[in-house]
Amino acid sequence: MISLKALKPFAAGGNRWCYVDPMDSARCIKVRRPDFSVEERRRSKGFPKNLKPLSSFDDNLDEFNVMASLERHYDDKIFAHISRCFGFVDTDMGKGLCSELIRDSGGEVSLSLKQYLWERGYGDDCRRAVDALCEHWLKYRVPSRDLILHNLVVQQERNAFGDLSIARLVVIDGVGNAGLIPGHYMPQFMQSKKALRKVDNLHQRIDELLSDKAQGKGPGMHGFLFHSGQE
Repeated sequence: MISLKALKPFAAGGNRWCYVDPMDSARCIKVRRPDFSVEERRRSKGFPKNLKPLSSFDDNLDEFNVMASLERHYDDKIFAHISRCFGFVDTDMGKGLCSELIRDSGGEVSLSLKQYLWERGYGDDCRRAVDALCEHWLKYRVPSRDLILHNLVVQQERNAFGDLSIARLVVIDGVGNAGLIPGHYMPQFMQSKKALRKVDNLHQRIDELLSDKAQGKGPGMHGFLFHSGQE
């Protein structure tokens, strides 16, 4: 049993909290928010989604199944821009999903693309990293939901001169096909079309975030670290 209750999560999504694994600092554990049960999530959905089984509202189970499918059906190099999953662990907050924790070369938990853009802007280094991720998405025709900015992290490394640069962008959530047919079973032209739509949507989301900042709007609730993961 891994104890998490006394620890502070380093990040949170809409349904889960993310903790540094106290047994392995290179991994994180995702657990369901205690104030938002699977039952409550199903009740919040309208008809006919509220008729689905409870298991379909379990983000951890869904992510585990998606990652297992990627391992079975795709080249291992697909994980160059996707965080790896290591399965379930028992915690004092219920079943947790253990995943790769993306850190910068200095040991800090990597910022989300949302936080990076908000704090540091969209410079050439970041544009190149976004382009590299998009090329990867199109090459592998990665099945995914929309590439939301707080589900992408910016892994940075320090060069010989002490300057930080972006090593890669990594998708930490939202992979997998939301439809009934698994992505790898679709005709390739359909897979490519969907991947292109997700890439186009990512560029649109970046533009919208930068526009919001320029207009003095707030960045929203999610996507900012609570701490660097070095405590």
